[in-house]
Amino acid sequence: MHDIRLIRENPAAFDAGLASRGLEPLAAHLLDLDDRRKASVSAAQDAQERRNALSKEIGAAKKAKDEARAQALMAEVARLKEDAPDLEKAEKAADEALRTALAEIPNIPAADVPLGQDETGNVLRHDWGKPVPIADAKEHFEIGEAWRVGNGTAMDFEIAAKLSGSRFVVLRGQLARLERALGQFMIDLHTNEHGYIEASPPLLVRDDVMFGTAQLPKFRDDQFRAIVYPETSEERSALQYLGLELHKWLIPTAEVPLTNLVRESILSEDELPLRFAALTPCFRAEAGAAGRDTRGMLRQHQFTKCELVSITAPEKSAEEHERMLACAEAVLQKLELPYRVMTLCTGDMGFASQKTYDIEVWMPGQGTFREISSCSVCGDFQARRMDARYRPKEAKGPRHVHTLNGSGVAVGRALIAVLENYQQPDGSVVVPAALRPYMGGLERLGAA
Repeated sequence: MHDIRLIRENPAAFDAGLASRGLEPLAAHLLDLDDRRKASVSAAQDAQERRNALSKEIGAAKKAKDEARAQALMAEVARLKEDAPDLEKAEKAADEALRTALAEIPNIPAADVPLGQDETGNVLRHDWGKPVPIADAKEHFEIGEAWRVGNGTAMDFEIAAKLSGSRFVVLRGQLARLERALGQFMIDLHTNEHGYIEASPPLLVRDDVMFGTAQLPKFRDDQFRAIVYPETSEERSALQYLGLELHKWLIPTAEVPLTNLVRESILSEDELPLRFAALTPCFRAEAGAAGRDTRGMLRQHQFTKCELVSITAPEKSAEEHERMLACAEAVLQKLELPYRVMTLCTGDMGFASQKTYDIEVWMPGQGTFREISSCSVCGDFQARRMDARYRPKEAKGPRHVHTLNGSGVAVGRALIAVLENYQQPDGSVVVPAALRPYMGGLERLGAA
């Protein structure tokens, strides 16, 4: 969420930031909405002040026994009282119009973000490791579907489609264990070595929590919503009367509940930085991904991810961004998976981000790099939506915190990368050394 006061102070800079994202200027429109809001507030205040002044005049008229004047003044007070609901309604509507407009505008990119219209404008920051040539490299689903387990395959899309539809998978046997091992390895690394506090958050959250991290309102169609269906209208009315919500949202990432752990609060500077990590299922409708990555596990409606979230003072957020990136990279380095880090351009960044690094892991089956982690600094954009603040030691009054989030990393895509990078000519897969303690000492999967 943007601060209308800052937009008023420098509308040209705000519009320039929007232009870097390929958007039309909006400062004049927002300032006009703010002027209307101020006018409605002023009208309501003027009316209240007039009523207060008239009440005193009525008392004076009655004291002077001027009944005619007292009646005229009382009639005016009655008219003002009658108009009050409309003035209040206009004030509320004007405030909501400005708030809605501000809520639908993305964050302004940081000054050092490269300009660009789409992913072709992203810039290589650095890479790590060298892809090992693999003759006739198979894709992950070719490997997983070749392993028979029980009444199906180790990576079974067919039965998943019967259970839940497209973009779901059932993992069996060693692959199910590998997924669990990867997640456990990641959360242990980030909590034991990187100093993150492990959290186990709710997977269902309310509207205002999704709004806080900017999944709502703009990306409503990309989310899964869990709805309570009362059997009768009477039951529905009873739920509403009790103030019980009829729906909640399945989290698209643990960023949502983790970041909102500081919502509507004022922290002390000594509490910062706060660093949280969570290993959770995530749910995404993938409404904007029709026709993309329809085969395999790359783009699923349900997946597991290890998420990192940091809450910092503004002066420390850029430094924290670099630290978070290094923490995510450590996962791939310990798994010995080649990757590269890209600085996203202005046209390819997420809605709430000021600056984003994407880590792309090498996928030999596809012969290309694919995203496995995004690490973003959001400035105070989310904090304003959540009303999350801290009290600086050397300043008067509270300030908004800065928030950061990153994948540390996506478990499903890490599984894909392990299968493809460690595949062997006989169809088996070598287990990375870092995972063997989590796999009961197994060194190879799928071996006869």
